[in-house]
Amino acid sequence: MDNSRNLMAAIVGRPNVGKSTLLNAFIGEKIAIVSDKPQTTRTRIMGVLTAGPDQIVFIDTPGFHKARTKLSNYMLEQIGNSVSDVDIAVFVTDADKDILQNEIELLENLKKSKIPALLVVNKIDVLERKELMLSKIDAFSKLADFDEIIPVSAKYGDGVSILLESIKKYAVAGPHLFPDDSITDQTERVIASEIIREKMLLNLEKEIPHGIAVTIEKMSEREDKNIIDIDAVIFCEKSSHKGIVIGKHGDMLKKIASSARCDMENFFAAKINLQCWVKVKEDWRNREGLIKNFGYK
Repeated sequence: MDNSRNLMAAIVGRPNVGKSTLLNAFIGEKIAIVSDKPQTTRTRIMGVLTAGPDQIVFIDTPGFHKARTKLSNYMLEQIGNSVSDVDIAVFVTDADKDILQNEIELLENLKKSKIPALLVVNKIDVLERKELMLSKIDAFSKLADFDEIIPVSAKYGDGVSILLESIKKYAVAGPHLFPDDSITDQTERVIASEIIREKMLLNLEKEIPHGIAVTIEKMSEREDKNIIDIDAVIFCEKSSHKGIVIGKHGDMLKKIASSARCDMENFFAAKINLQCWVKVKEDWRNREGLIKNFGYK
């Protein structure tokens, strides 16, 4: 007798609360890039966890924010689409930060969806005063009727297994939606491009990384060796940004490529021959054709 169960769970919240870190903790692999800059996640990313009869499909969403470009509009659409398709919402917030207006707006949208919601209070590892977390939990409880409230540290794994068991309670009888050995719906090219973009977020200051798009022009494995050749193009919004990305004597681009290569070799379990080029596409975040060409569809 088949006792398979499945569940679709959306991970939602404002920027920089640790949604992607939580997704990676659930899956046990780094499938979503992470940085301390807002709007790191631009599109919905599926992570697939199969544990015995249960398969949970997590959807990591961009942080809920005020749209300023056409790309931002696309990102907000991803949140709405994700919540409309799922069985449960995992609402993530910061343990020691005040409730922001965009969180209240997101909660209002969740209420309209009428799906079960869990409140996850993340980053308890940096919490200096426990009463801050307790007062925030109390405030959130007055804003929405959460089914459960669970404190965690996604970065260090504290409370993640407890949260996972709570999420599993909502699984329903039905076939698995992905092959049992799947961990994500992201293609290898997308994963490679996102790894490069993460290194730019980590190494470049201010607004420059937000105007960056990365495309993989070539990705092929050599027949006789465990080597993958990858050609990547990094697009900037301004000519002045191109020089910053490349750096003096090409030092910044080398640093980014070297760091990305290490992560790619760990993920793909192969030697990586990575070549990167930098080009300019003026104001691409407001040009719908370019937004689609860069994979945001």
